[in-house]
Amino acid sequence: MARNKPQNIGQPGRFAYQGLDRLIHEKARLSILSSLAAHGDGLVFSDLKTLCALTDGNLSRQITQLQEAGLVEVWKGHKGNRPQTLVRLSAQGQKRFLEYLGVLEGVLHDASSTARRPTAAAAPANGLLA
Repeated sequence: MARNKPQNIGQPGRFAYQGLDRLIHEKARLSILSSLAAHGDGLVFSDLKTLCALTDGNLSRQITQLQEAGLVEVWKGHKGNRPQTLVRLSAQGQKRFLEYLGVLEGVLHDASSTARRPTAAAAPANGLLA
């Protein structure tokens, strides 16, 4: 049985979304970067922990990975007698996060334009499910 090639296939790899950076795309790190992007002056550890609903250990590990990749800057100090950690997007982090969002917008556009197309009630014309 011959398989019909879809029409208007377009560019090879069109839906590969290579710009979906694995480091950023992981849920906890995406939450952290989104929170930091919304708070340009940065966030203290406890506020970031609350916003992202992460444990101390998980947040600490994710921040370390983001810092090692150059996406965030971390300052440790004291406020009163209490240690305090401030985390902020680096210039490189902001650039990479915006690039990531651009790719994600493409994913959303592709998915939503496909979802809006009417679907045929009959079986596919290529006969694969016959």
